[in-house]
Amino acid sequence: MQTRHIPLANTELSAVGIGAMSFADFYGPVTEEQAHAILDKARASGINHIDTANIYGRGNSETFIGNYLKAHPGARDEFFIATKAGIGSKPETKERFFSNEPSYLRGELEKSLGRLGIDCVDLFYIHRRDREHSIEQVMETLMRFKEEGLIKNIGLSEIAPTTLERAWSVGPVTAVQSEYSLATRSPELGLLSRCQRLGTTFVAFSPVGRSILTDKPRLPHEVPNLPWLKTNPRFLSPNLEFNIEAVDPLREYAKSLGKTTAQLAVSWVLSKSQNIITIPGTRSVEHLEAHIRAANEPLTEQQIQQCEDILEVGWCHGDRYSDANWLGPEKYC
Repeated sequence: MQTRHIPLANTELSAVGIGAMSFADFYGPVTEEQAHAILDKARASGINHIDTANIYGRGNSETFIGNYLKAHPGARDEFFIATKAGIGSKPETKERFFSNEPSYLRGELEKSLGRLGIDCVDLFYIHRRDREHSIEQVMETLMRFKEEGLIKNIGLSEIAPTTLERAWSVGPVTAVQSEYSLATRSPELGLLSRCQRLGTTFVAFSPVGRSILTDKPRLPHEVPNLPWLKTNPRFLSPNLEFNIEAVDPLREYAKSLGKTTAQLAVSWVLSKSQNIITIPGTRSVEHLEAHIRAANEPLTEQQIQQCEDILEVGWCHGDRYSDANWLGPEKYC
């Protein structure tokens, strides 16, 4: 497995990690047995990065991972584990909220450590910013967690380049996480370059466009049964049909190269910069194998350009989030 240096963590991480949002039924049901099979394959293949969050399956994703670590005592030393907090839901109404309040973040971090069965998380992200706390205040909270030995590295998710600059005035930000793929190119408008200049690793999630950039995209009759996708504009008719058709030439190109479309899409992300690692989610070992091939078979400059010629910037129909899900992520440019 190709690795990439994470300067602020002083470690090498696999170019492809495990996006464990897929352990939480967001894209279809998954069992603990399936999750553990994926982690087995990851260990055997040299994948050493797991990314999860307290809200994935209301803690189920972290619990699956924690149970795996308990059953495989040596695995903790093999994995660099990242989790997140900052998004919650009210028990009585299930209404979402965002909180960067120090006591809230501490409480959620402690719960995550308990579910994972570990004393310290390798990377802890603020999953979403709230409006009540400046990024400087949030960083001070995270720096305290670091000093106390609860976390080793600080991460920020779905932020603007200007927020990253301000965060660095307080302390180092090891990683920034945002959506990046042939379908979502917005990080190219300043976030990738700012990460590169500051020494912050960019962690790309959804590199296969939540299935659009694969050989088997989610079809219109499937979407109503998928709680997250059924509100996503890119998966609503007629956008989904337009998007599937638009990606057909990329599928043909991938086939001509002897690759799956998902493999090509992941390879494209990794080929954009050595400062990028990616965390595709999967519920199957077969799909994970394609992601592994993507990391081990980099694209040529000509192949990168061909992908971008086929899917020109701005080709995708529909926004990447619904109006409700745009509450929290920072827009910029």
